[in-house]
Amino acid sequence: MNRLDQLNSTLRRLQNASPGVEAAAVISEDGLMIASALSQDLDEMRVAGMTATLLSLGTRAAGELRRGIVQEVIVRGDNGYAVMINAGRGALLLVLANEDAKLGLIFFDMRDAIERVRQIL
Repeated sequence: MNRLDQLNSTLRRLQNASPGVEAAAVISEDGLMIASALSQDLDEMRVAGMTATLLSLGTRAAGELRRGIVQEVIVRGDNGYAVMINAGRGALLLVLANEDAKLGLIFFDMRDAIERVRQIL
């Protein structure tokens, strides 16, 4: 199994393990899509670019506000959450979850997925 297949398998496992997770993606820090399990109505290029920008801005804001190293960036809207976590080696993990999702479980499962992503990359 090649690295892309392994990453896609990891994303599907994350979706299946966490109730409420609707989509997931591994994105490079410079805003390029590496692997995704996104719905067809989302533009991968736009999602990747926005995700990288949000994590970068969060990191800069945390530094300027003396909050330390960013653990995650969360965007909460009427229809749910977008959660971004640095996955190491120049990558980040994005999860889109519905409004009923249990964030504690999602964070736990995301950290497990990040360990697999790090091993694959």
